[in-house]
Amino acid sequence: MPDLWSDLLACLDLHPLPAADDRDTAAFSGPNQSLGYHRVFGGQLLGQFVRAAQRACPDKAVKSIHALFPREGKPNEEIRYRVQIQHQGRTFATATVLAEQPSGIVATASISLHAPDDGPEQQATAAIGPLLSAEHKAGFDIIPWETRTDVNLDETGTAPPEFEMWMRTPAADPELAAALTAYATDLTLIGTALRPLDGVCQRGNGTAFRSAVTSHTLWFHRTFRTDDWLLLRQDSPVMAQGRCFGRGDVFTESGELVASFAQEAMVRFP
Repeated sequence: MPDLWSDLLACLDLHPLPAADDRDTAAFSGPNQSLGYHRVFGGQLLGQFVRAAQRACPDKAVKSIHALFPREGKPNEEIRYRVQIQHQGRTFATATVLAEQPSGIVATASISLHAPDDGPEQQATAAIGPLLSAEHKAGFDIIPWETRTDVNLDETGTAPPEFEMWMRTPAADPELAAALTAYATDLTLIGTALRPLDGVCQRGNGTAFRSAVTSHTLWFHRTFRTDDWLLLRQDSPVMAQGRCFGRGDVFTESGELVASFAQEAMVRFP
């Protein structure tokens, strides 16, 4: 079995395929991660969506992605990505990407791309704290790079639905920054939403409760690298009617806001 980092990079190296439909601009296939899990991790799908759009519109950068997950992906079946370009202008483009397996569509994404323009900049966000020291190094099963946090999402006591995590990948091509960041944002939002509930934590999925992400959205504001330190700061303002909602921002170590994200997930208790 390959190491997790090499495995993820291989998943993001999509292979071009002949377009099977006249409406398709491009088509790609991508392998699944070797995680030993019963379904495809949503972060993998997000990263591959980003890469498919980048490959189909190489002169522009992904500025936003909204993904829906109607069906679990099967880890033993390769995924085909069908890209349909709805609009291609000088600075903006929009695309729809379908992720298919033989059993049907497992995810869809609406993606907007942009060739960056010059213009004024402003940012109104709360200041971030300093980079946590190495003693706060943490491990997440499917994040194959260094992470640091002073919050344990596996604790079952009550706490505010907030979470911060520093992360830095091994040396990586800047072209992969959006895909790698999309991958990371899919892992801890449900655990954040569960923090106020006594006796429950994210490891209870499948026993104390059942959860599944239904939609995930990201916006990319500035160019950045993932092999520099990034802070993911997130919170969950509401859980209701069997669903939770979370949102977050991604900052550089100097405090620049480079991306934002939001997610809705099903969370059902017996």
